[in-house]
Amino acid sequence: MNTQTGTLHLLCGKAASGKSCLARELAEAPGTVMLSEEQWLAELFPWGISNPDDYQLYARRVRKVMGPHVVGLLRAGTSVVLDIPANTLADRRWLIDLAQQAGAAHCLHFLDIDPATCRSRLLARHAIAPLAAPLDPAGYEALNRYFVAPRPEEKLQVQRHGA
Repeated sequence: MNTQTGTLHLLCGKAASGKSCLARELAEAPGTVMLSEEQWLAELFPWGISNPDDYQLYARRVRKVMGPHVVGLLRAGTSVVLDIPANTLADRRWLIDLAQQAGAAHCLHFLDIDPATCRSRLLARHAIAPLAAPLDPAGYEALNRYFVAPRPEEKLQVQRHGA
């Protein structure tokens, strides 16, 4: 029986800050798996998500199923990288609760990247894969309105990347 728990790696940053790239990098560590909310949403709801209300509805469904699996993996000693934006206080509370249920440590990777770099990355993403990244500049700004940077009072273990 494994008495060690894994670590839960969380990602926080504005759109196109590099969260998914960092998630893939972190997942290369031995004994680590990555779960991507975007991938689960795309496979389970192939008709797509056309507005924030749809995202909230479908993301809640995915998270309801994903949460117990994450807790089980952590308890089994596997570290988990969740490629889910931990960009709001409510998102972070839910994610930290998973680590606490498992008795596991967490690390919030905060990608503190300037907006100009993020917008540039977004444009580059569109040039490479226009259908894979359907976020236009207006959508980018709208999405980032939900972003809340980590705060000291949250008492999170934060590793800052970028600026």
